[in-house]
Amino acid sequence: MTSSVFASERLLFTPTTPNNDAIPLIFAFPNEYSVGITSLGYQVVWATLAMRDDVQVSRLFTDIHEQLPRKPEIIGFSISWELDYVNILNLLESLEIPIRATSRDDSHPIIFGGGPVLTANPEPFADFFDVILLGDGENLLGNFIEAYKDVRNASRQTQLKTLAQIPGIYVPSMYEVEYQAIDGAVKSIKPISPEIPTLVQKQTYRGNTLSVSTVVTQKAAWENIYMVEVVRSCPEMCRFCLASYLTLPFRTASLEGSLIPAIDRGLEVTNRLGLLGASVTQHPEFEALLDYINQPKYDDVRLSIASVRTNTVTVQLAKTLAQRDTRSLTIAVESGSEKLRQIVNKKLHNDEIIQAAANAKAGGLSGLKLYGMVGIPGEEPEDLEQTVAMMRNIKKAAPGLRLTLGCSTFVPKAHTPFQWFGVNKQAEKRLQLLQKQLKPQGIDFRPESYNWSIIQALLSRGDRRLSHFLELTRNFGDSLGSYKRAFKQLKGQLPDLDFYVHANWSTEQVLPWSHLQGPLPQSTLLKHLADATSHFQSSQQGTGDWGLGIKDWVAN
Repeated sequence: MTSSVFASERLLFTPTTPNNDAIPLIFAFPNEYSVGITSLGYQVVWATLAMRDDVQVSRLFTDIHEQLPRKPEIIGFSISWELDYVNILNLLESLEIPIRATSRDDSHPIIFGGGPVLTANPEPFADFFDVILLGDGENLLGNFIEAYKDVRNASRQTQLKTLAQIPGIYVPSMYEVEYQAIDGAVKSIKPISPEIPTLVQKQTYRGNTLSVSTVVTQKAAWENIYMVEVVRSCPEMCRFCLASYLTLPFRTASLEGSLIPAIDRGLEVTNRLGLLGASVTQHPEFEALLDYINQPKYDDVRLSIASVRTNTVTVQLAKTLAQRDTRSLTIAVESGSEKLRQIVNKKLHNDEIIQAAANAKAGGLSGLKLYGMVGIPGEEPEDLEQTVAMMRNIKKAAPGLRLTLGCSTFVPKAHTPFQWFGVNKQAEKRLQLLQKQLKPQGIDFRPESYNWSIIQALLSRGDRRLSHFLELTRNFGDSLGSYKRAFKQLKGQLPDLDFYVHANWSTEQVLPWSHLQGPLPQSTLLKHLADATSHFQSSQQGTGDWGLGIKDWVAN
């Protein structure tokens, strides 16, 4: 079974034969093969390791694995989804490795992790890792391997101390966290010795050759897809958006130097192309890229594009997609309320959204999926009414176009201007209200689970005290009930759920990730926060949703 899965892979790189002294390394994805192999980040890191002769890399997934070394020296995990932490703990146990870093000794491998979840806020998971790589893997991965080679035969403590001095490499055990009280906020986060840096700086790759698939397989969740990263980050900078703020600055792949050669290479092995990025259509030469794909020789190519900016949806784009087997397009609008879009910095007007729908239909697409959000800081009941009105107007402007509104609950994310806000307790009711209003209109409303949003908020704002809590929930069966049961059991040993999830935090308090420096300094995030709250209505103070005097709270 295993060998047939790997045998059906078509590689777009040439693995190197490792030398005799190569470091035995396991690179794991904490989910099934079909999910892991569809992650562009995982593919690229694996290929980068497989092209080095000083590393012997074996892949490990929850369902299958390549032949694993008897004594691996390094085990890495690429993490794209918070709840996959359960699979990390399960995989470590299956390899007979203690799940907590403090229980490991010189006989155990170094356990490292990387990916968007850990770069944003690694603290809830920090006790399970020896090393965490913060930021883009392009330079960081090589620096990590080179630094490890220098201390390969040293004691574990020496290895970790040396690695902690490499930019972007975070070694949690080298930092001590103090709390105001056992169930209070963080008081301080300090390195345990003078040679360890006070701040760990996320690493940013600044080149104009971005990631492309290194393997194509029919066993991937997106069968036989060849993925090309067109842009990295997003210039829009919506105040809540991790994909924008955490990955700044906005970078674009060179059309002639990288995108076209990559597309040609990929389309030799498959006819399915995925253009990836938080804001693909904002590539400065996007139209030229589209023209290139529109050549007759690529007539049989099936094209998928990640979410696009609303005012870039032209009839031509819709036409190209319709001819390339794409039936619908996805745009993020957040809300039908102009005021809320000002609060989140979404530079978009309702008439542009309506025009995008009309263009999608005129170009031959059969559906349009919009992404919205409830519980945005500053939201009031009339803002929801405006969302319903906007959906009705779109339906009128593009009759026959299948409309879907996917809707999430606002969740605060580290390194964004909205990291200090909590989740609005009214959000679940508001999702139900939209459902009630939109269903009779024939609009497909797809709310994300409010309970999952609560867990997401807990993990995105959590600190190290959550590691025991996460172990408990795993033992209880990892359902929503198990989270509540774990909080009950640990009462008095850590803050309650409300502190992590719903509370608005003071802009003065030490954040769990204060020692990890993202692309923008806190002073800039505070300016963006003040700009957002300047659009709040004064009546907001009486709603009870966000407490009194929100402007005073920001000013403090």
